This record gives sequence, structure tokens and C-alpha cells, in this order.
Amino acid sequence: MGTATIQVIEGNPHLRSLLGWHLQQSGYRVYQSADLSRARDTYQTHQPDLLILDAQLPGSDSLEFCNWVAQQGQAYILMLSARDTEADIVAGLKAGADDYLTKPFGMREFLARVEALTRRLSRLSAPAALTYGSLHIDLVHRRVQYHETYIDLTPQEFSLLYVLTQASGQPLSRSDLLKRAWPDAIDNPRTVDTHILSLRKKIEADPRQPSIIQTVRNVGYRFNVDRLLTNAATPDDTPGEVRSMAAATSIPGSG
Repeated sequence: MGTATIQVIEGNPHLRSLLGWHLQQSGYRVYQSADLSRARDTYQTHQPDLLILDAQLPGSDSLEFCNWVAQQGQAYILMLSARDTEADIVAGLKAGADDYLTKPFGMREFLARVEALTRRLSRLSAPAALTYGSLHIDLVHRRVQYHETYIDLTPQEFSLLYVLTQASGQPLSRSDLLKRAWPDAIDNPRTVDTHILSLRKKIEADPRQPSIIQTVRNVGYRFNVDRLLTNAATPDDTPGEVRSMAAATSIPGSG
């Protein structure tokens, strides 16, 4: 019997219900999505251990979504597809799928593959959180705490920050960030700049002279982990948003 959380993303309503029913009967917690727009919200809300992903969702790019989920590093992916050529299978695996099952398939084989993937969960000790000095990133609840104060990030800001931290201090181009941190295909690099500016306003002491999320000329952006690990926090290190929250809770005349 399984105990993992599984998200089924399948365009065929009959197959989606059938897969969901069998998984529930096997003891898994199951969430179902009919398209990628709903799938993204469900994924971010419930953080499933395994995704069952239809490779041919109508009007969507399942491979792009698969790549985005794989970059998050939090879930295994079993891709389902009616295409069975070597090129199709290779494309799915390169997009980040951990296994590829062609339609039609037998339910026993499907459940066996699910069980094989979920067995890896007990062997994998993925961190529940990341800590860089005063910056704490809760990967389970997708929350960020800086100088012991929670910072209100949007889901997209959280994904962008997480991707930056995973680059080990190496700069990432705007194109790389769009591919890794966004679930949908976006070609406008200004989108990255806008979200970087928003992030800086929330975690930098001086967003006009950022020291944590740095601009690398002619390349893109990098996460300066050394700044967080080697420098002790001082009052001037506190980001503007945290200072504002502290001021709002201070007692008049107490200073």
C-alpha cells in the first residue's frame, strides 16, 4: 500500500478518473487535474511526490511543464503518451520525466511503475528546507523567512528564488531563468527583470545596490550565497520590507 501523494494530469476524463480510482484503492493520496493551468495551482498547493503527466494535453506544452517541475526537484514524473517512437520517448525523458509509459497500457503495469517510483521516496532524503545565513527557505510550505521574519513571496517569486539558489552561485541568463522557473513558455526577458526587482525589494537591504541577487553584466543574475554566509547581520543588513514590518509593530515612545 502506498502513502505518497500523487497528482494525475490527464486530458481524457475517463482515463483520469480510472487512474485516480486505482491509485486511491492502492492507498495513495490523489489529486486530479484536467489541464496545465489547474495543474500548476494544484502542484504548488499540495506539493505531490509523483506526477502522472499526459504528454499530449490539448493546447498545452506538456514537455515545458515537465521541465519546469523537474527543475523544482521535488517530485518524480511518470509521463503517459500515445506516441511510442524512440524520439518521443527520448524527448520526454530529456524534459525531466523519470519514466515513460505508452498508451494503451495495462493497469497492473501502470501500478507497478508507480510503485517503483514511489519506492525511491524512502531512499531519497530531500531537504525540507534550505538555510543560507539569515535566509531560510521552507520547501515544504514554500515560505521564506529572513532575519526571523516571514517574507510574503508570490508563487512565481518563490520559484525564481529557488532556481537561483540551486545554481551554486553561478550566473543564470534570463533565458535559463525563464525555462527553469516558469511553467509556461515565455519569450519576454523583461518578465525576469520585473520579478527580480520585486524580489530585491523584499529581501535586499538596498534594492538599488543589491548584494544578494546580483546582476552579472551581459549574462543575467546570480545568487550571492557568500554574502549571506560570511557576513554577520547588522541593522543595515535588514531588508526594507522587514524594517517596515518591525516599525509598524513598535510601541510609540518606547525608544
